[in-house]
Amino acid sequence: MREMMFKKCFVVLIATFFAANVIAQTKIEYPKPRKVEQTDDYHGTKVADPYRWLEEDSAETKAWIEAQNKLTFSYLNQIPQREVIKKRLTELWNYEKYSAPFKAGKRYFYYKNDGLQNQSVLYITDSIRDAGRVFLDPNKLSADGTVALSGISFTDDGKLMAYGIATAGSDRTVWRVKDVETGNDLSDVLKPNRQGGISWTKDGKGFFYSRFPETEQGAELRSQTFNQKFYFHRLGTPQSEDVLIYERPDNKEYFIGGSVTEDGDWLIINVGKGTSPQNMVYFKSLKSPDTSIQPLVNELKANYSFIGNDNDKFYFLTDKDAPRGKVVLVDTKTGKWTDLIPEAKETLQGVDFINNQLVLNYLKDAYTQFRIYDRDGKFVREVQLPGIGSAGGFGGKRYDTETFYTYSSYNAPPAIYRYDMKTGKSELFRQAKVNFNSADYEVKQVFYNSKDGTKIPMFIVHKKGIKLDGTNPTLLYGYGGFNISQTPGFSVSRLVWMEMGGVFAVANLRGGAEYGESWHEAGTKLKKQNVFDDFIGAAEWLVANKYTSPKKLAIQGGSNGGLLVGAVLNQRPDLFGAALPAVGVMDMLRFPKFTIGWAWTSDYGSPDNPNEFKAIYAYSPLHNVKKGTKYPAVLVTTADHDDRVFPAHSFKYAAALQEAQGGDAPVLIRIETKAGHGAGKPTAKVIEEQADIYGFLMKNLEMQNNLKTENGSGNK
Repeated sequence: MREMMFKKCFVVLIATFFAANVIAQTKIEYPKPRKVEQTDDYHGTKVADPYRWLEEDSAETKAWIEAQNKLTFSYLNQIPQREVIKKRLTELWNYEKYSAPFKAGKRYFYYKNDGLQNQSVLYITDSIRDAGRVFLDPNKLSADGTVALSGISFTDDGKLMAYGIATAGSDRTVWRVKDVETGNDLSDVLKPNRQGGISWTKDGKGFFYSRFPETEQGAELRSQTFNQKFYFHRLGTPQSEDVLIYERPDNKEYFIGGSVTEDGDWLIINVGKGTSPQNMVYFKSLKSPDTSIQPLVNELKANYSFIGNDNDKFYFLTDKDAPRGKVVLVDTKTGKWTDLIPEAKETLQGVDFINNQLVLNYLKDAYTQFRIYDRDGKFVREVQLPGIGSAGGFGGKRYDTETFYTYSSYNAPPAIYRYDMKTGKSELFRQAKVNFNSADYEVKQVFYNSKDGTKIPMFIVHKKGIKLDGTNPTLLYGYGGFNISQTPGFSVSRLVWMEMGGVFAVANLRGGAEYGESWHEAGTKLKKQNVFDDFIGAAEWLVANKYTSPKKLAIQGGSNGGLLVGAVLNQRPDLFGAALPAVGVMDMLRFPKFTIGWAWTSDYGSPDNPNEFKAIYAYSPLHNVKKGTKYPAVLVTTADHDDRVFPAHSFKYAAALQEAQGGDAPVLIRIETKAGHGAGKPTAKVIEEQADIYGFLMKNLEMQNNLKTENGSGNK
């Protein structure tokens, strides 16, 4: 009897094993989209674009999306471990999350998420020691949690708050104004637009903001946006009566933004082009409304970030003659510029004015350091942080003596500290309580040489005690662009990956801001291949040092990082077992034609330039897919409301890759609905997507499921 039961169990076990693995053994039948005879001429090079029609919001495109999602979810739903992963993600995600408190007028505000709320809630309190009450709950603005708070700005006295609302992940924001005392909205409304932030006048009677001309109705997801202008809105008046303050009809690609100084005496206007950190600076006296706007910096050769002012003397953070950044003081009357705090070995990320002192935020090998100086540039002290990680905060007004900062690392959940600017003492204010033991995990930083010999830093995180035998499933993440640094930070989803037995690695590629503007420029335009070489070098280092092997190595990146993954996948398909390009810029010949894409030419170069076209075409993910190549498993992710990176980038790329696949590994695309580029995505959608990604990796990297949920269940 026992023998018969054993045989039955064995048969069930074998059947389960084959059911779980049938996906990888059966060649997938992909939807076969129509191909058109579309060819474009770029400087004498003929380039076919057979899936051009996927750029159109047509019934045919919608049918293709539906067919792809049906295929993808039928595949993902057959992975038995997916539900266990989702359950564990949900368990760990369910902890209270707080922002650092900040003061507006006499009250404090902070964001809180009870654990699994789709959107964080804004609270108000009279004391930082009291919980206070809900002030604005975005979760009540829609049934499915897809409406998000996208920005807030208070008047100087804290009596009014302007707040931005974005729907379904769109970059287009509606601004409203709320009376803080009553909680009621005023009549003022700014229509949906890619507005910048709001900056109030000192008297609270109006605010300055930026906006683009209105987009053609129905074409918001793809239409190009040019000619940003700077306006003033007076409370109680319709938007149609807003006053145009500044525009630049000489160049439709200029971005224009501005802010009012803390003393209310000056308006600072910034003008930039593309995503380059370089900008021009103009200023205007608000004490004398009839005065004209004056130029302070009238050329695009360096970055200038306004810090604060002493009457008509302005403090700036700049990288002029200092690629890693310095602090300067300019006398607007005499035009004299003085270096106040010179360039350091570390990269200066930002400066705040608190307690009449300057708080400088530095990056040292991609982790945070804070240093405090007096107004004359004399060093006061360094802020002692808990360890090697990321910290941010030190917000407040010029003469505040109290401020807050948040610290986290890969194995350290966010902790909020209250900082006394007079004594230099940090006091733990609030600690996130996540159900895991940080001592079980190891964080290290290594340096490796890229193809041209450049030394690149990389963070590696994993459970302690792993064996370096080349068998560890490893997830390598990268970005490498737009002057954006990748710094250590806590993530529940990455924690679950490590619980699954995975190694997580982040490479600090050129194109970012880790080592200043020269590091950024080394990964742009004709030098973009450096970024791909850096990423490939990271993968090769992980394999050479026995962390993993190609069949166990997955790569991940989003937006510009999606481009990175697509390009590297084409160049070295043999080096990876899986790839996860998210919301990527995949068609490098047409990216300037959609929404805000034209602004990225400052980083990528332009296909209209013959030399830059040659470089772009050589790595463009869509155009370097080779038919018959045995690509590893690929899960492309995008969203139907992404109006930053038009989702057709991913559509066309997935169609081309499916057609080209010469092996049996799956090439799938997951298209989220009622979501955008990523900002404001509801918690429920984030968890669902992450469970799908990890289920996909578990299947295709042939991982064992080491997860245990709180009730002890797992799925081996």
